[in-house]
Amino acid sequence: MKLHWSPKSPYVRKVMICAHELGCTDQLLLVRSVAAMLNPNPAIMADNPLGKIPTLVLDDEHEGAKTLFDSRVICEYLNERYAGALFPKEAETKWQALRWQAFGDGLLDALILWRNERERVEPLAPLINAFQAKTLASLAQLELETEALQSTAFSIGHITLCCALEYMDYRFDAFGWRLKAPKLAAWHAQLATRSSIVQTRPIDG
Repeated sequence: MKLHWSPKSPYVRKVMICAHELGCTDQLLLVRSVAAMLNPNPAIMADNPLGKIPTLVLDDEHEGAKTLFDSRVICEYLNERYAGALFPKEAETKWQALRWQAFGDGLLDALILWRNERERVEPLAPLINAFQAKTLASLAQLELETEALQSTAFSIGHITLCCALEYMDYRFDAFGWRLKAPKLAAWHAQLATRSSIVQTRPIDG
């Protein structure tokens, strides 16, 4: 399987954490792919007309699909293909895991838009303030949910939230999210030692 990949993308990182957890990294051919909003990449668009990463090109068609995107679909596909437990089956844990995944993805969406706006020559202050407000509200809510995160088996929800928190470390270091959510920070410190997390941290270059 071919994976359009970048070492900096938090959404690609979700897929790679899952692959490490499932023991299938050797089944993935990683193709370094640059996805830029203002300069669509023809190589990615040949497999994904949206021009986004991650995009997974399958060896064989599955249910009529030759390529899979986005990270949510790819992660669930890998979990099913390699008989993983990252997507719980029972209702209570299933919906919580999926909710945390949506929460983490939504936080990442806001953070990436925030970073894009921040990099503009003349950033719009109302937008910057809105993204910051959403991030602070998200951290406050996750702080309340830390006990549940600690007591629930590792899942796609934990993976996605970790990617969002560590994206803040990578792109918003001065924001100091740990001071704003100390319980969440303590939970993350334990999770951060997990091998799949360590091996997939974003790198420059």
